[in-house]
Amino acid sequence: MTSASTFRIPVPARAAHRFVEVDGVEVFYRESLPERADAPEVLLLHGFPSASHQFRRLIDTLGSHYRLIAPDYPGFGHTRAPDGFTYSFERLADVVEGFTERLGLTRFAMYLFDFGAPVGFRLALRHPERIAGLIVQNGNAYAEGLSDAARAFTALTPDTPGAEQAVLDLFTLDATRAQYEGGTADPELIAPEGWLLDQRFLDLPGRRQAQRALAYDYKSNIAAYPTWQTWLRDRQPPTLITWGVRDPFFPAPGARAYLRDLPDAELHLFETGHFALEDHLPQIAPLIADFLDRTRA
Repeated sequence: MTSASTFRIPVPARAAHRFVEVDGVEVFYRESLPERADAPEVLLLHGFPSASHQFRRLIDTLGSHYRLIAPDYPGFGHTRAPDGFTYSFERLADVVEGFTERLGLTRFAMYLFDFGAPVGFRLALRHPERIAGLIVQNGNAYAEGLSDAARAFTALTPDTPGAEQAVLDLFTLDATRAQYEGGTADPELIAPEGWLLDQRFLDLPGRRQAQRALAYDYKSNIAAYPTWQTWLRDRQPPTLITWGVRDPFFPAPGARAYLRDLPDAELHLFETGHFALEDHLPQIAPLIADFLDRTRA
């Protein structure tokens, strides 16, 4: 029997949950409260159909040593956008840019996951001097990183026969759950809270219209891939790539493609799906901590 004097219970990091106004958008965000005031700062950029809550366990695990900051985009999570807000990836980047400025972030690493890649790369192009490094987790920037299903879906336009139904089908509970559990070796390791909370947000008034607009706008990201790749080649940011290789949308070739432009990037592949943090946090969190420590040094 282990005595109380020898057994240490890990204590989750302290975190705050706040709103900040950015150009009429009430941006909800969560951030860790690290022990050191000069802790490295990391902007955590979430994907579809999720929000900042997808990083809750990562914040608990690493937030005592790093300032982890996770905003919800307009159209996601708890963030409240005004009527008439234009939902495009360019506008999401506008809001995240304003968010970083409101918080006084001048030098930070970015965690790019799914939609976080197009938002983050737009931010990097605007302010390359602010980017201390990249953590890329199933955040695509290369044509070979698109599966056949992703190519077909992102090619849809409002005039494509059947497009409207195909887009709306993505916002159902079955589709949301499948994004979490698809490709995982053991779906029982995926807690249901994530996809249930995502669906609750998707079902809010106006959210499906917002997501439909972003679905049709996704092709703007594919058109920007060459520009993002040029930025990577020119800037050579320190980069850690962790990737679920069974992702049905962004398969493993998209992870390896980064090495063409970033030969010094660190690449780790995991036998899981799109939401790799859900079942591989114990493997990925130490890699992130080591990367941040080395980047800071």
